[in-house]
Amino acid sequence: MIADLVIKGGTIVTDRSQFRGAIAIKDGIVLAIGADDAMPAAAEVLDASGKYILPGAIDAHVHFREPGYTHKETWQTGTASAAMGGVTTVFEMPNTNPPTGTPEALKLKLEAAKKAYVDFGIYGLLAENNLDQLEALIEGGVAAFKCFMGNTFGNLPSPPTGAMLEGFEIIARHGYRIALHAENASIMARRQAKLKDAGRHDPLAHLAARPAVVATEAVSRAAILAEWTGARIHILHVSSADELRPLRESKLRGVDITAETAPHYLLLDEHAYTEKGSLIRVNPPVREKRHQDALWLAVQDRTIDMIATDHAPHAAHEKYKDDIWATDCGFCGVETQMPLILTQVAAGRLTLNDYVRMTATAPATAFGLYPFKGVLLPGSDADIVVVDLDREETVDSSHLQSLGSSTPFDKAKVKGVPIHTLVRGRFVMKDRTLVSDAVGHGKSVRRIQRMPPACPRNTDQTTAAITSEAGHNSGG
Repeated sequence: MIADLVIKGGTIVTDRSQFRGAIAIKDGIVLAIGADDAMPAAAEVLDASGKYILPGAIDAHVHFREPGYTHKETWQTGTASAAMGGVTTVFEMPNTNPPTGTPEALKLKLEAAKKAYVDFGIYGLLAENNLDQLEALIEGGVAAFKCFMGNTFGNLPSPPTGAMLEGFEIIARHGYRIALHAENASIMARRQAKLKDAGRHDPLAHLAARPAVVATEAVSRAAILAEWTGARIHILHVSSADELRPLRESKLRGVDITAETAPHYLLLDEHAYTEKGSLIRVNPPVREKRHQDALWLAVQDRTIDMIATDHAPHAAHEKYKDDIWATDCGFCGVETQMPLILTQVAAGRLTLNDYVRMTATAPATAFGLYPFKGVLLPGSDADIVVVDLDREETVDSSHLQSLGSSTPFDKAKVKGVPIHTLVRGRFVMKDRTLVSDAVGHGKSVRRIQRMPPACPRNTDQTTAAITSEAGHNSGG
């Protein structure tokens, strides 16, 4: 058999080991892994001498804004940014226009995603007004669900706890994971109104409106609902030391709960509000240094399972304003995550194996993609990034592929850069250059997704069960 491509001479990195070796690829699949001289003949050979060969990163949290907000980002520009950043799979959020809360809206998003450079999963919305649509969204091809417990861009209403419980009951029967923007909407709305009344419009007012207690309460509440229903949940963008306690406690109780943090929470602190101004507005907010220190400890002890970006681009005029409340929340990140965190690998804050675990293996496992993605094994998708750990660059927002290229990391010095990115064996980025004719190569991960068997709990007390019982009794 002749392989399509052999990558040789590099160091292959998994979540547990590193070894010199080569990878042969055939029809988008890893055909063989072994010594250079043990590889089959190939139509193309890539010399990766001195470089490191990693599973492509899986970013479980991106906003590509299409449909509805294409001046901020599109599927084409967002996935181009992912390709340049060594990210081979993304999970895209539902707060577009229309929100991805119905099968019809999902079809619009799947059509837009035909321009993707990289593979993707799509989150369906879990809200109060679409509980009757959740199973149809599963049938239509969503890979997971997203529930906005706190407000963010798009101003989607936060469902009351009763609706959350009912949604958890429905999704628990099918085993899909529910990602949560875990902040308490009521507390934040009240505090923001009082800050506005007091004349606070400065960047730090945003932090004051969203203290860590809003996340602590929301994580605790979500974990209790998940424990009761047997739903699988994922806590998005962990930003504070305080929410780590309910996260750890729920894991010890056996709740199927995973969590992510993002580079801006690990690398920035309260000084960013004076240094970056309104650009830094993001939900949840970047917090004080003590939180950053605790997050690093949680990365190291595996309380936090993965690193994602919350890539949330906006046009420049939407990010730079004198009134913090008029500033859109979020900034781009999918292209800068890998060099930023590899710089921390170089600094000794985590190992390269930890990096692979948190950006590839853990998200693949949590969302039912392992062992097809998140790992380099014979039979897995050939999602590969070749990295030069010695290469030093400076982040330049003007060179990013994203339409909304504002980043608080502009001009940051980084060490460790993705050189080549392959999605199912095809180059989407080569020699630090986007392969433009790979547009449209991306596919939905639902074709390979295999979530573990569902484990719903307290099924005799679900909303569906009690209403069915009530109807039966009244009919008798």
